Amino acid sequence: MSAPLISFRNVARSYGAGEAEVRALDGVSFDIRPGEFVSIMGPSGSGKSTAMNIIGCLDRPTSGEYLFKGIPAQGLDQDRRALLRRHALGFVFQGFNLLARQSALENVELPLIYKGLPAAERRALAREALRKVGLEGRESHDPSQLSGGQQQRVAIARALAGGPEVILADEPTGNLDSARGHEIMRLLQALNREEGITIVMVTHEDDIAHYAGRLMVFTDGHLTRDEPVKERA
Repeated sequence: MSAPLISFRNVARSYGAGEAEVRALDGVSFDIRPGEFVSIMGPSGSGKSTAMNIIGCLDRPTSGEYLFKGIPAQGLDQDRRALLRRHALGFVFQGFNLLARQSALENVELPLIYKGLPAAERRALAREALRKVGLEGRESHDPSQLSGGQQQRVAIARALAGGPEVILADEPTGNLDSARGHEIMRLLQALNREEGITIVMVTHEDDIAHYAGRLMVFTDGHLTRDEPVKERA
Protein backbone atom coordinates (compact mmCIF):
# COMPACT_ATOMS: atom_id res chain seq x y z
CA MET A 1 0.00 0.00 0.00
CA SER A 2 1.31 3.47 -0.91
CA ALA A 3 2.28 5.96 1.78
CA PRO A 4 -0.35 8.58 2.66
CA LEU A 5 -0.37 11.77 0.63
CA ILE A 6 -2.48 13.66 3.20
CA SER A 7 -2.59 12.85 6.91
CA PHE A 8 -4.49 14.39 9.81
CA ARG A 9 -3.23 13.36 13.24
CA ASN A 10 -5.63 14.33 16.03
CA VAL A 11 -6.26 17.69 14.34
CA ALA A 12 -8.27 20.30 16.24
CA ARG A 13 -9.16 23.82 15.13
CA SER A 14 -10.74 26.38 17.44
CA TYR A 15 -11.83 29.95 16.85
CA GLY A 16 -12.38 32.55 19.54
CA ALA A 17 -11.72 32.09 23.25
CA GLY A 18 -13.55 31.47 26.49
CA GLU A 19 -17.31 31.25 26.21
CA ALA A 20 -17.07 32.45 22.59
CA GLU A 21 -14.78 29.59 21.56
CA VAL A 22 -15.97 27.50 18.62
CA ARG A 23 -14.33 24.11 18.12
CA ALA A 24 -14.64 23.58 14.38
CA LEU A 25 -12.57 20.36 14.43
CA ASP A 26 -12.10 18.20 17.50
CA GLY A 27 -9.42 15.51 17.30
CA VAL A 28 -9.80 14.39 13.67
CA SER A 29 -7.50 11.73 12.21
CA PHE A 30 -7.43 10.20 8.71
CA ASP A 31 -5.14 9.38 5.78
CA ILE A 32 -5.74 10.00 2.07
CA ARG A 33 -3.53 8.03 -0.30
CA PRO A 34 -2.39 8.96 -3.83
CA GLY A 35 -5.05 8.35 -6.46
CA GLU A 36 -8.04 8.39 -4.12
CA PHE A 37 -11.25 10.29 -4.87
CA VAL A 38 -12.75 11.36 -1.55
CA SER A 39 -16.07 13.13 -0.93
CA ILE A 40 -16.51 15.09 2.29
CA MET A 41 -20.05 15.73 3.52
CA GLY A 42 -21.69 17.17 6.61
CA PRO A 43 -24.18 19.83 7.70
CA SER A 44 -23.29 23.51 8.02
CA GLY A 45 -20.85 23.97 10.88
CA SER A 46 -19.77 20.31 10.85
CA GLY A 47 -16.10 21.07 10.17
CA LYS A 48 -15.90 19.89 6.57
CA SER A 49 -14.89 23.28 5.18
CA THR A 50 -12.36 23.79 7.97
CA ALA A 51 -10.80 20.43 7.10
CA MET A 52 -10.64 21.42 3.43
CA ASN A 53 -9.03 24.78 4.28
CA ILE A 54 -6.35 23.04 6.35
CA ILE A 55 -5.65 20.56 3.54
CA GLY A 56 -5.33 23.51 1.14
CA CYS A 57 -2.91 25.32 3.47
CA LEU A 58 -5.39 28.17 3.83
CA ASP A 59 -5.69 27.53 7.58
CA ARG A 60 -3.67 25.81 10.31
CA PRO A 61 -4.64 23.40 13.09
CA THR A 62 -4.82 24.76 16.62
CA SER A 63 -3.39 21.43 17.75
CA GLY A 64 -2.54 18.09 16.18
CA GLU A 65 -0.67 17.65 12.94
CA TYR A 66 -1.37 17.94 9.22
CA LEU A 67 1.19 16.17 7.05
CA PHE A 68 1.53 16.42 3.27
CA LYS A 69 3.70 13.59 1.91
CA GLY A 70 4.97 13.08 5.45
CA ILE A 71 5.98 16.72 5.96
CA PRO A 72 4.25 18.69 8.76
CA ALA A 73 2.59 21.35 6.60
CA GLN A 74 1.43 23.56 9.45
CA GLY A 75 5.08 24.09 10.41
CA LEU A 76 5.98 25.62 7.06
CA ASP A 77 6.38 29.38 6.85
CA GLN A 78 4.07 31.49 4.69
CA ASP A 79 6.29 31.36 1.60
CA ARG A 80 6.71 27.59 1.70
CA ARG A 81 2.98 27.09 2.22
CA ALA A 82 2.38 29.26 -0.84
CA LEU A 83 4.84 27.12 -2.82
CA LEU A 84 3.02 23.96 -1.72
CA ARG A 85 -0.30 25.41 -2.90
CA ARG A 86 1.24 26.55 -6.18
CA HIS A 87 3.03 23.33 -7.12
CA ALA A 88 1.07 20.49 -5.50
CA LEU A 89 -2.54 21.66 -5.16
CA GLY A 90 -5.21 22.69 -7.66
CA PHE A 91 -8.40 24.43 -6.53
CA VAL A 92 -11.90 24.29 -8.04
CA PHE A 93 -14.64 26.43 -6.51
CA GLN A 94 -18.42 26.64 -6.71
CA GLY A 95 -18.26 30.11 -8.27
CA PHE A 96 -15.78 29.32 -11.12
CA ASN A 97 -13.70 32.46 -10.27
CA LEU A 98 -12.81 33.23 -13.88
CA LEU A 99 -11.59 36.64 -15.04
CA ALA A 100 -14.38 38.08 -17.18
CA ARG A 101 -12.17 39.97 -19.65
CA GLN A 102 -9.74 37.10 -20.22
CA SER A 103 -10.16 34.26 -22.69
CA ALA A 104 -10.47 30.66 -21.56
CA LEU A 105 -6.82 30.12 -22.51
CA GLU A 106 -5.67 33.20 -20.58
CA ASN A 107 -7.67 32.13 -17.51
CA VAL A 108 -5.99 28.72 -17.56
CA GLU A 109 -2.55 30.30 -18.03
CA LEU A 110 -2.89 32.55 -14.97
CA PRO A 111 -1.48 30.19 -12.29
CA LEU A 112 1.36 29.25 -14.65
CA ILE A 113 2.42 32.90 -14.73
CA TYR A 114 2.79 32.78 -10.95
CA LYS A 115 4.95 29.68 -11.38
CA GLY A 116 7.27 31.71 -13.61
CA LEU A 117 6.94 29.54 -16.72
CA PRO A 118 7.92 30.96 -20.13
CA ALA A 119 5.04 32.15 -22.32
CA ALA A 120 5.33 29.37 -24.91
CA GLU A 121 5.33 26.66 -22.24
CA ARG A 122 2.38 28.28 -20.46
CA ARG A 123 0.38 28.40 -23.67
CA ALA A 124 1.11 24.76 -24.51
CA LEU A 125 0.16 23.52 -21.02
CA ALA A 126 -3.02 25.59 -21.02
CA ARG A 127 -4.09 24.27 -24.42
CA GLU A 128 -3.48 20.69 -23.29
CA ALA A 129 -5.48 21.24 -20.09
CA LEU A 130 -8.41 22.63 -22.09
CA ARG A 131 -8.21 19.63 -24.39
CA LYS A 132 -8.40 17.27 -21.41
CA VAL A 133 -11.64 18.90 -20.22
CA GLY A 134 -13.24 18.82 -23.66
CA LEU A 135 -12.86 22.49 -24.61
CA GLU A 136 -10.50 22.22 -27.55
CA GLY A 137 -11.53 24.93 -30.01
CA ARG A 138 -12.92 27.21 -27.26
CA GLU A 139 -9.58 28.69 -26.23
CA SER A 140 -10.43 32.23 -27.40
CA HIS A 141 -13.91 32.35 -25.81
CA ASP A 142 -14.33 34.58 -22.79
CA PRO A 143 -16.56 33.45 -19.88
CA SER A 144 -19.63 35.31 -21.19
CA GLN A 145 -19.50 33.15 -24.32
CA LEU A 146 -19.48 29.89 -22.33
CA SER A 147 -22.21 28.02 -20.47
CA GLY A 148 -21.94 27.45 -16.72
CA GLY A 149 -20.75 23.90 -17.29
CA GLN A 150 -18.12 25.09 -19.77
CA GLN A 151 -16.95 27.77 -17.33
CA GLN A 152 -16.47 25.12 -14.67
CA ARG A 153 -14.50 23.06 -17.20
CA VAL A 154 -12.22 26.07 -17.70
CA ALA A 155 -11.81 26.27 -13.92
CA ILE A 156 -10.90 22.57 -13.79
CA ALA A 157 -8.43 23.07 -16.65
CA ARG A 158 -6.87 25.93 -14.69
CA ALA A 159 -6.47 23.60 -11.70
CA LEU A 160 -4.99 20.90 -13.96
CA ALA A 161 -2.54 23.01 -15.93
CA GLY A 162 0.15 23.14 -13.27
CA GLY A 163 0.23 19.36 -12.84
CA PRO A 164 -1.07 19.19 -9.25
CA GLU A 165 -0.92 16.08 -7.10
CA VAL A 166 -4.27 16.95 -5.52
CA ILE A 167 -7.35 18.79 -6.76
CA LEU A 168 -9.45 20.31 -3.99
CA ALA A 169 -13.02 20.84 -5.22
CA ASP A 170 -15.35 22.90 -3.04
CA GLU A 171 -19.00 22.32 -4.10
CA PRO A 172 -17.95 22.11 -7.78
CA THR A 173 -21.53 21.52 -8.98
CA GLY A 174 -23.22 24.02 -6.67
CA ASN A 175 -23.89 26.63 -9.39
CA LEU A 176 -24.94 24.14 -12.07
CA ASP A 177 -28.18 22.45 -13.02
CA SER A 178 -28.44 18.73 -12.46
CA ALA A 179 -27.42 17.66 -15.98
CA ARG A 180 -24.37 19.94 -16.11
CA GLY A 181 -23.45 18.93 -12.57
CA HIS A 182 -23.33 15.26 -13.49
CA GLU A 183 -21.25 16.11 -16.58
CA ILE A 184 -18.69 17.84 -14.35
CA MET A 185 -18.63 14.88 -11.97
CA ARG A 186 -18.04 12.43 -14.81
CA LEU A 187 -15.15 14.64 -15.92
CA LEU A 188 -13.61 14.69 -12.42
CA GLN A 189 -14.11 10.94 -12.15
CA ALA A 190 -12.32 10.42 -15.49
CA LEU A 191 -9.42 12.66 -14.45
CA ASN A 192 -9.07 10.65 -11.26
CA ARG A 193 -9.17 7.30 -13.04
CA GLU A 194 -7.16 8.15 -16.15
CA GLU A 195 -4.70 10.76 -14.88
CA GLY A 196 -4.34 9.35 -11.36
CA ILE A 197 -5.00 12.73 -9.76
CA THR A 198 -6.06 12.63 -6.12
CA ILE A 199 -9.35 14.51 -5.65
CA VAL A 200 -10.82 15.74 -2.38
CA MET A 201 -14.29 17.23 -2.79
CA VAL A 202 -16.72 18.92 -0.42
CA THR A 203 -20.38 18.54 -1.38
CA HIS A 204 -23.80 18.59 0.28
CA GLU A 205 -25.40 16.45 -2.44
CA ASP A 206 -25.51 12.71 -1.78
CA ASP A 207 -25.76 11.71 -5.45
CA ILE A 208 -22.75 13.89 -6.28
CA ALA A 209 -20.76 12.43 -3.38
CA HIS A 210 -21.18 8.95 -4.80
CA TYR A 211 -19.04 9.72 -7.83
CA ALA A 212 -16.11 9.33 -5.41
CA GLY A 213 -14.72 6.06 -4.14
CA ARG A 214 -14.71 7.08 -0.48
CA LEU A 215 -17.10 9.07 1.70
CA MET A 216 -16.15 11.01 4.82
CA VAL A 217 -18.91 12.58 6.92
CA PHE A 218 -18.28 15.28 9.54
CA THR A 219 -20.64 16.10 12.41
CA ASP A 220 -19.98 18.76 15.07
CA GLY A 221 -16.25 18.79 14.40
CA HIS A 222 -15.84 15.01 14.43
CA LEU A 223 -15.28 12.54 11.60
CA THR A 224 -18.31 10.31 12.16
CA ARG A 225 -18.23 8.16 9.00
CA ASP A 226 -15.36 7.11 6.76
CA GLU A 227 -16.22 4.35 4.32
CA PRO A 228 -15.80 3.19 0.74
CA VAL A 229 -18.72 3.77 -1.60
CA LYS A 230 -19.69 2.15 -4.85
CA GLU A 231 -18.71 4.72 -7.47
CA ARG A 232 -21.28 5.88 -9.97
CA ALA A 233 -20.39 4.85 -13.50
